[in-house]
Amino acid sequence: MNTGIDISVVELFKAAFRGYPTGVAVISVMGPDGPAGLTASSVASVSLAPPALSFSVMDSPSAMVITAADRLVVNLLGAAHAGLAHDFARSGGPRFTGEQGWDGLPTGEPVLRGAQAVLRCVPLHRLPVGASTVVVAEVVGVAIGPAAGRLIYHERRFIAGG
Repeated sequence: MNTGIDISVVELFKAAFRGYPTGVAVISVMGPDGPAGLTASSVASVSLAPPALSFSVMDSPSAMVITAADRLVVNLLGAAHAGLAHDFARSGGPRFTGEQGWDGLPTGEPVLRGAQAVLRCVPLHRLPVGASTVVVAEVVGVAIGPAAGRLIYHERRFIAGG
């Protein structure tokens, strides 16, 4: 299929964002077949009234469960979570193990103990864009965890810092 996009623009676009450091989160939901989640480096604050954030996910089995969910959790990661971020970024990685530090909220969503912040959300909008979906969600609850240093995604690597 010809999308009309010059391939050099796509490659330069990818290179531009590879060099742009971002924070790291794991988006988690309780799906019909159990917990689902994935690593996201696209989380951004959108609004204060109502408090809202956005993130994007690419087509994957986990993304399909997340975009269909009526509530979700954004777990903002710290320096100690580089391994967890890697596990949730690749297909077949270990997920929701006791060793990773997962608990469940009374409403059922998985929540990461020790996350820098946990944001309970209700999706407001889902916008398909190519092979991705942008989700805008209202934040209905926030728990601030321990200050645990920073974790960023840069040059296709998770980098932990103080």
